[in-house]
Amino acid sequence: MARTFQTAAVIGAGVMGAAIAAHLANAGLRVWLLDVVPEELTPEEAAQGLTIRSPQVRNRLAARALERLRTAKPPALFTPDTVRRIQVGNLADDLPRLRECDWVIEAVVEDLDVKRSLWENVEPYLRPDAVASTNTSGLSIRAIAEGRTAGFRQQFFGTHFFNPPRYMKLVEVIPGPDTNPERIDEFCRFAERVLGKGVVVAKDTPNFIANRIGTYGVAVTLAEMERFGFGIDDVDAITGPVMGRPKSATFRTLDMVGLDTFLHVADHMAAAASAAWERQAFSVPAWVRQMAERGWLGEKSGQGFYRRVQEAGSTDIQVIDPATLTYGPRRKFRSPVMQAAAAAPAAAERIRLLVQSPEDAGRFAWAVLKRVLLYTAHRQFEMADDIQAVDRAMRWGFNWDLGPYEVWDAIGLVPSVERMKLEGEDVPEWVLQWIAAGRTSFYVQDTGGIVCCPAVGGGRKVLEARPEHISLDSLKQAGCTVRSNPGASLIDIGDGVACLQFHSPKQAIGTDVLQMLAWAADEAEVHWEGLVIAGDAPHFSVGANLMLMLMEAEDGNWDEIDRTIRLFHQTVMRLKYLAKPVVAAPYGRVLGGGAEICLSSHRMVAAAETYMGLVETGVGLIPAGGGTKEMLIRAVESVPPGTAARLDPFVQRAFETIALAKVSTSAADAKQLGYLRAADTITMNADERVYRAKQMVLGMARAGFRPPEETPVPVIGEDGAAALKVGVYLLRESRRITEHDAKIAHHLIRILTGGSVPRGTLVSERYLLDLEREAFLSLVGEPKTQQRMRHMLATGKPLRN
Repeated sequence: MARTFQTAAVIGAGVMGAAIAAHLANAGLRVWLLDVVPEELTPEEAAQGLTIRSPQVRNRLAARALERLRTAKPPALFTPDTVRRIQVGNLADDLPRLRECDWVIEAVVEDLDVKRSLWENVEPYLRPDAVASTNTSGLSIRAIAEGRTAGFRQQFFGTHFFNPPRYMKLVEVIPGPDTNPERIDEFCRFAERVLGKGVVVAKDTPNFIANRIGTYGVAVTLAEMERFGFGIDDVDAITGPVMGRPKSATFRTLDMVGLDTFLHVADHMAAAASAAWERQAFSVPAWVRQMAERGWLGEKSGQGFYRRVQEAGSTDIQVIDPATLTYGPRRKFRSPVMQAAAAAPAAAERIRLLVQSPEDAGRFAWAVLKRVLLYTAHRQFEMADDIQAVDRAMRWGFNWDLGPYEVWDAIGLVPSVERMKLEGEDVPEWVLQWIAAGRTSFYVQDTGGIVCCPAVGGGRKVLEARPEHISLDSLKQAGCTVRSNPGASLIDIGDGVACLQFHSPKQAIGTDVLQMLAWAADEAEVHWEGLVIAGDAPHFSVGANLMLMLMEAEDGNWDEIDRTIRLFHQTVMRLKYLAKPVVAAPYGRVLGGGAEICLSSHRMVAAAETYMGLVETGVGLIPAGGGTKEMLIRAVESVPPGTAARLDPFVQRAFETIALAKVSTSAADAKQLGYLRAADTITMNADERVYRAKQMVLGMARAGFRPPEETPVPVIGEDGAAALKVGVYLLRESRRITEHDAKIAHHLIRILTGGSVPRGTLVSERYLLDLEREAFLSLVGEPKTQQRMRHMLATGKPLRN
């Protein structure tokens, strides 16, 4: 049976400690956040008559950390009230509280002596069945535990959360030499299921896996940049998405992380390295250290490799010249191979095109990539027992599209090794032996479908498929597609459940997606237990196909727009009243039409990081795929039963949510905004969302699912509309909204209040859908709406006109 962790203590209320405490609270744990007692009063405390014995003073550091969490950007907490799960204390008065805790994690300064001293004081208060971990980015776990008892060393290990802990998937778990393996297994299951993390078990070596490889990659990039004579922005153009890396590439990432942090890790690796070549590899150019000496550390100091400059009322981004340490305008790096690689749909193809090119960009990319691959292979079994751990660490910790060995397979293991040998490189013996055994890739699938990869000691690791991790793309490759068109596919996910997957560009909802949804509904009602709506792309859906809608409007194809809206309405109503359960599994961005499809499902299993919103007002429209109607129904459902409460404030709340295009900051926030209902569930681990949605479908089917019955909707009518319009008038008069904003708001009010009917009238859902359609057709013909649509498509930002 899996171990349950319910209470935790985080020691150290700095940026990282507080953020870890926030994420544990997000996951539902009760958390103690402790720090040292301040040595003296602040002037404000003295003025209040407080003393060093006052609890407010003694808990000041943890309490201030808690206040920072409330306003952190991006939010560290799922919702503001999540903070109630965190209690503050101090290390002088509250160490006995640790006896309540299932897990004690220390996140103090990266100093070996400080950590040792802390654990000496903490150990007597640990329960024998608790686990204890040090959050460190690279210090030795063995060294931190030196001098502690055998019992402590068995329950102690390292945890390396990546910053910010809420958003970064990776946590490296590092056992010490005496750690009980059962404690590690228990914690890893907890971290995956409850904290939603991707867990990689690393060995106790300097900087573990991700920071070691990532920092080496930056160091060799700096060296190759000087050799090729490239500038900062040239390198960022090459080492971004075309190379399978994030858009922030190399130097924008360093500006976000902080140059001081990078230098700390690089210097630690240089000092810990046993080989001269490795120490040299981690050396940093003098101009980079000069930047640090001047305090140019990146975003935290206002400037780094880039800086923002206000000129003539606009913001300009400048880039540093390494030769002079002066800033100047950015330049566009142009290269035919870069354009070709950027057009490739998959990361593997982009990388392969780039590194095989004889152009300077291709030669630079190969020089960097080659060194990273060889370094990783040389140090592989010092860092982890198998290559999958390394690939996952780089994908989850540095947001690479592919890990090092996945990249190696993508560019061709055998030909790339031959190229390395021709260039005089030292290829590790274990790689040569793997190839000599007749293998042409690191990840090998045998005739029985079993996938394996190299493991420590010359062996191989069989990659076990986890039933909770359902990959729709893998199922499609295995021939499980029932039907497909360019916008969506229906996939058999087993046990009589089908899944509708969006795969149009950005998962936009167009006619092809709606047609597949309608067909899937008919198919599910006859042949399946139920239907899941999910995806494998980075986001669930950006909403309706705005470009297509704008083109139709500019051409005056009003009948075609009308047909599309009617098709949308028919589809969502079919889903809502289907005789089989429909469960949506939203995640990432769930906007506009994508949200409307979810709102029409019977249940949702949302990933914790779900950013859902009806954002149509941002482009001059209103939600017309059933979203406005569904938010009104949710408002009606919110009225406490058995009370005389008026519906008006609940309708006003729905109006504000839609009019202001509010997007949830989490799935928990989506519940508070009314997008999710109380019966909808949230999964911390996004990899499990399809599995959990499938299980919900099966559970509903076994329980004898019956679709909801369509019931009339009470509205507040023209009387309620008048009050809402007064609010809009006051906003317009105070110039807080534009005339066109007011026009959009009036259309929205008409739908949410039921149109030209008296208070208390019962209207049908189809009546409300007609009001949606009329409002949309009116607004999409407005020149100012079309201006907003064009601006959003061109810039990705809303226009206020």
